[in-house]
Amino acid sequence: MARLTSDAIRIRTSLPGPRSLALVEERRRFVAAGVAEARHGIFFERAEGARLVDVDGNVLLDFSGGIGCLNAGHGAPRVIARVREQLDKLQHACFMVAPYEPYVALARKLCSIVPIPGPTKAALFNSGAEAVENAVKIARSATGRPAVLAFDPGFHGRTLLALSLTSKAFPYRSGFGPFAPEVYRLPIPDVLRRPHGTSVDEWVGHSIRELHRCLKSTVDPQSIACAIIEPVMGEGGFIVPPREFLADLASTCKAHGIVLVADEIQTGFGRTGRMFASERVGLEPDLVCLAKSLSNGFPLSAVVGRAAIMDAAQPGGLGGTFGGNPVSCAAALGAIETLEQDGLVDRAEAIGTVVARRFEGMVARYPFIAETRGLGAMRALELVDDRTSLKPDQPRTDRVLALAATRGLLLLSAGLYGNVIRTLMPLTVTDAELEEGLDVLESCLADTA
Repeated sequence: MARLTSDAIRIRTSLPGPRSLALVEERRRFVAAGVAEARHGIFFERAEGARLVDVDGNVLLDFSGGIGCLNAGHGAPRVIARVREQLDKLQHACFMVAPYEPYVALARKLCSIVPIPGPTKAALFNSGAEAVENAVKIARSATGRPAVLAFDPGFHGRTLLALSLTSKAFPYRSGFGPFAPEVYRLPIPDVLRRPHGTSVDEWVGHSIRELHRCLKSTVDPQSIACAIIEPVMGEGGFIVPPREFLADLASTCKAHGIVLVADEIQTGFGRTGRMFASERVGLEPDLVCLAKSLSNGFPLSAVVGRAAIMDAAQPGGLGGTFGGNPVSCAAALGAIETLEQDGLVDRAEAIGTVVARRFEGMVARYPFIAETRGLGAMRALELVDDRTSLKPDQPRTDRVLALAATRGLLLLSAGLYGNVIRTLMPLTVTDAELEEGLDVLESCLADTA
């Protein structure tokens, strides 16, 4: 692929361009309607770093990163080199039938970097939802208990059990029931929407008491196999659960023999300024679910955890035909090497500092922004009608994202009400690209004011 020049956004046609428009029609003819359609209507054919090139030759900045899958950047050289080398050796064999070294090498590497003390083991799968489902299976096997505790507004995937743990009804859950039994969900303390006159400490304390009340009124803690939580709520709007709440959850799990599962599918691999967000928020999980930037966009996921828990499932109880595919494992080893050797974890913190400063300025200028929040490069703006009612403003959010796309910036929304703008740019984004993208975002906010 020809290297992109030093200029960032370069628009040569209207957006979407003519080839994209033709592909939109093809998509609507042949792709099932249940697969969400990108509202901007732009189709892409190549990418590098933090830039996307569409089928009409337009260059856009990518602040979405394939929904957080590209922390090492589009076309990361180490990833591509390892993938090409592995393709020449072994494309697929199924690890359970004809085992291969890349699976073992990646398991060893993951065990060495997860924030879990003591002996650890890993199992590899295909997707984030698979990792979540298998973490629950492992916890149930280890404890002999059926129940699972999850937290709103969490997102854990779209397969049946993972969807049962997910809190957003439309579009994720609507029409897909009945859901898996023995799933109990509680809200995390959303300090933005705490009752008027209630301090943050009071609201967190209330949420902790509600957690313990649930364990008296709704589900016996001795029947709970695991509690699963995102250290930062991804699809839920980048809400950061307060440290005091996470600490109490961890101590409660330990007291009752409940396996604590950290869903680091979106937060992991440097996004928050640490290799794993659990390190940043002071959480020590028993199991951790990984995917997305684990392999820089190749289909791969993992559950890594305490060896005694991971070994509880019977031989043959875990696995799958494609889980831990050798090419995906090679990609993951290249992605982790890139994060470590190129200093991208520290880079996430630097990106986050810039984004937080710019976002704070936007909050000061635009009264329809309720707040900015997040950790490291995982940052968000929440848009509302006004700061008194805090009524979510999804229509304005949609207008901002649509306008940004026409100006060469790809963004994503999030949140229960779709009114949160989130940043998931590759951590390889340059300072100039970062500022240019933020300038575009601010111009779109100004033009929808």
